[in-house]
Amino acid sequence: MCRLLLVSSKKEFDINSYIKKFSVICKNSPEYQGHGWGCAYLDENNEWIYYKNIKPVWEDDLSQFSNTSLLIAHARSAFEDKDIVVENNMPFYDEDNVFIFNGELRGVKIREQGRIGAEKIFNYIKRFGYDDKGLLKFEKAIELIKKKTKQIKALNIIMINKKKGFYINNYFTERPEYFTIHTKIRDDMFLVCSMPFENEKGWSKLENNTNRIYL
Repeated sequence: MCRLLLVSSKKEFDINSYIKKFSVICKNSPEYQGHGWGCAYLDENNEWIYYKNIKPVWEDDLSQFSNTSLLIAHARSAFEDKDIVVENNMPFYDEDNVFIFNGELRGVKIREQGRIGAEKIFNYIKRFGYDDKGLLKFEKAIELIKKKTKQIKALNIIMINKKKGFYINNYFTERPEYFTIHTKIRDDMFLVCSMPFENEKGWSKLENNTNRIYL
């Protein structure tokens, strides 16, 4: 049960300031979010930079980050406090996609490679490929994951496809105050987070069982 963040902007913004806001959410979470964290962002050459640390995000040195137009971040609360190594921190990524996950699934009947459940879900989604519009077949993959899972407390995903679009799934069967994903849209910026930033208005809740693509 982790915390998720996506910030996309037409103009560059200071990574540090947004990770600090995110770290407050993580530190104050009712579930411990200190099993490491990670992020991915575009640099000045429009190249992806990836960062992971086993420290809690609120204890890390955030001054090392500069500016970007696109940021995705994840703070981890390891399932049953197991497998706490930096290699299991998200984002997971490949040449075409960046992926973060929050939730809890039991009795998942899919065969896929991955060190932990979230990585298996990432690899499973990629297996479905693209439609004739160049979009990931994200919705189809999510529906099959649901069908092949005995119990789902939550299935929250933010996925960036480097070719086309942001893919978001918001689904839960309990604790809506914890598992509801929130969004905020301004003229120059699009934000997605597990919780609204502290003392900041303008956030909206995604409805449960929502699957969206933002182009």
